[in-house]
Amino acid sequence: MSPLENKNRCLQMVAAWNRADVSGVTEHWAPDVTHYNLDGEPHDTELVLTAMRGSLVSFSDLRLEVRSILAEDDRVMLRLTATATHSGEFAGIPATGRKVTWHYLEELRFNEEGKVVEHWDIFDFAPLFRELGHPAPAL
Repeated sequence: MSPLENKNRCLQMVAAWNRADVSGVTEHWAPDVTHYNLDGEPHDTELVLTAMRGSLVSFSDLRLEVRSILAEDDRVMLRLTATATHSGEFAGIPATGRKVTWHYLEELRFNEEGKVVEHWDIFDFAPLFRELGHPAPAL
């Protein structure tokens, strides 16, 4: 698959997320996809799916905005801003009804069939915790 095709797949995943369509995101994942976050350790897909579904409960009207997207060879990098309403418990903080924002980077590696085989996330929740009136937990 070309870098442009992979980039378009990423934009399709963002559009699915903005519809709260988790299956629309995961249909682009290979069955053996490996997920990583800041700790660099692989995470089980079920754990990632639980976090995704939980975020849709914690943050109604969750929207992702692509700030930049770069594609080269089999990889795509996205810089995203998330905005939402804090409508359910998050990190032990009861719903506040506040509008919140956070940022993150994603890097995805695609196989020849156009499926995500590796997925990295790095979140910056500091703005979110500030908006909720709580210090960000130590990493």
